[in-house]
Amino acid sequence: MELDIKLKEKINTLLPLLNEKQRRIYLASEAKYLGYGGVTKVSLASEVSRVTISNGLKEIREKDFKETIDFNSSRRAGAGRKSIVAKDAELLIDLDNIISPVTRGDPMSPLRWCCKSLRNISSILKEKGHKLSYRVVGEILKNMGYSLQSNRKTNEGGSHPDRDAQFNYINETVKEYINNEQPVISVDCKKKELVGNYKNNGKEWLPEKNPEKVEVYDFVNKELGKAAPYGIYDIINNEGFVNIGISSDTAQFAVNSIREWWYNMGIKRYINAKQILITADGGGSNGRSNRLWKNELQVFANEIGLEIAVCHLPPGTSKWNKIEHRLFSYISMNWRGKPLVSLEVIVNLIGSTKTREGLIVNAALDKRIYKTGIKVSDEEFNEINMEVKQFHGEWNYIIKPKR
Repeated sequence: MELDIKLKEKINTLLPLLNEKQRRIYLASEAKYLGYGGVTKVSLASEVSRVTISNGLKEIREKDFKETIDFNSSRRAGAGRKSIVAKDAELLIDLDNIISPVTRGDPMSPLRWCCKSLRNISSILKEKGHKLSYRVVGEILKNMGYSLQSNRKTNEGGSHPDRDAQFNYINETVKEYINNEQPVISVDCKKKELVGNYKNNGKEWLPEKNPEKVEVYDFVNKELGKAAPYGIYDIINNEGFVNIGISSDTAQFAVNSIREWWYNMGIKRYINAKQILITADGGGSNGRSNRLWKNELQVFANEIGLEIAVCHLPPGTSKWNKIEHRLFSYISMNWRGKPLVSLEVIVNLIGSTKTREGLIVNAALDKRIYKTGIKVSDEEFNEINMEVKQFHGEWNYIIKPKR
């Protein structure tokens, strides 16, 4: 049967605007209008199966004699089996606990992926009382944002022999704090951003052939300078706070950012807090060997009267910090293709970042100027009330307020 080109154009214009049920009914009505051979003609023009169109005709007939069709629903009310996730409330929790501690890859991507085989994961879940096949595990993981991928060169340096042991230590410590309803935050400073009418990677919808025009050369505008977004991600509440500095990324700036988070968000969430756990990279303004970082944490601990525990990520794994893929990656997606023309625009774009999982982000502008090169003497450093842990005390320690 010859394909009707005009019918095909008409169908292709309307179908993208309709949901599943509306498409069925529309195609069925076209077939009914065409009469004999109409189902075949519409099937060829739309590339939709004859069965689907015939089901639409049946629904039209039922509508004439039985009930009004609800176009807001693709299926009948109550149609279809309940998913295993809906029937098993603990399944997603157990699956995430199995995957998360051993998740690998570049977490800057919103797509996460795991290194355990589906059969092994299915076996572990069965031991926990969940009855499902490895194929169903694969479907659930895809819905959670996981997929199998090949290796990619993203390591920042040599792998420390205790790398995995430190990740397990951090994971157990985080679980302990969460069980005790104590705040757990992941911190880091996002790369500095040029402020001005410069190209920002990514694309957004604009009228055709009318892209936003930006500067050809990315030279620093001396009046506008650069913005340094320091982020704090609350793991328990899926909330972020970003302190946007205009000065240097120093230890004082880092601790002041945590201080701003505490007084703006943390203190309201954790009225019974006795400790704060910080997970941080091993270098930079919040680095494990940065004396000023520890000295400033001591000042902060004295100020709020809480113990501050710190777990540093092992060397060469800074991109594995939770803040990278639970906060910074979404900020980058939210402002993609938008020139960061002013500090106010940066604050607004960061503050409007949201996700389907309920991420909330607050942003503030920090206009203080932070001096570089501040030294902490041996005498000052020895006065820090610090308890180092038995396992890699240079990575894991608690700074306690002085009485």
